[in-house]
Amino acid sequence: MDLPQTTHIFMLLKTTPAWLQLDPADRYGFLGSHILPVLKRYPDVRLRFFDTEFHSADVTDVALWETDNLAAWRALVDDLRETLFWDTYFQVVGLLTGIENGHMAHY
Repeated sequence: MDLPQTTHIFMLLKTTPAWLQLDPADRYGFLGSHILPVLKRYPDVRLRFFDTEFHSADVTDVALWETDNLAAWRALVDDLRETLFWDTYFQVVGLLTGIENGHMAHY
């Protein structure tokens, strides 16, 4: 049985005081002018974003990235690291990478 090999990357994030000091209009402005263009360059990488601050003090958000193209993922991360997203507005607490039901490919 052939199973999809889409890679899922859970990016564990923590907002910084710099992000929280921005008013919502400036936050959305930054996302639209700096992050959205990065995402558009890599259509093979999909993003879902989850708020978790009401359940965890260590991780305030989780970005779930999905891709079949790890070269595009690597390039996207390189581009994100050149923006204020990485380490200025958000700390990347961890990256967890997996394949959904990956164990089934073994059997």
